Amino acid sequence: MTRIIRYYLRFALATLCILLAQTSMAGTPVIELRIKDHLFFPETLEIPADTKVKLLVINEDPTPEEFESYELNREKVIPGNRKTVIFIGPLPQGEYPFFGEFYPKTAQGKVVVTP
Repeated sequence: MTRIIRYYLRFALATLCILLAQTSMAGTPVIELRIKDHLFFPETLEIPADTKVKLLVINEDPTPEEFESYELNREKVIPGNRKTVIFIGPLPQGEYPFFGEFYPKTAQGKVVVTP
């Protein structure tokens, strides 16, 4: 195979991978979760069962906070005045608590998975 053909095959494969990734993400619901004054807003997130969800966590505080949930098996530090993405699910019906590791007495919430 000539060098040019291999180049075009690699380019086509890379383009296909990018398009497939964008297509698979297009149907993923996005839910915003804000951190302000060491509290989560909203405190309760409702998501449908058996659905992957993109959680956009926006930290409006100047200090970092850590999103942590043993039940969701997620742990991520969000620096002050920054945002991050956390994917959760697909999950069966139920309640999944989460909390802020740095301010666990105030930063508390839960994900409620409905049928």
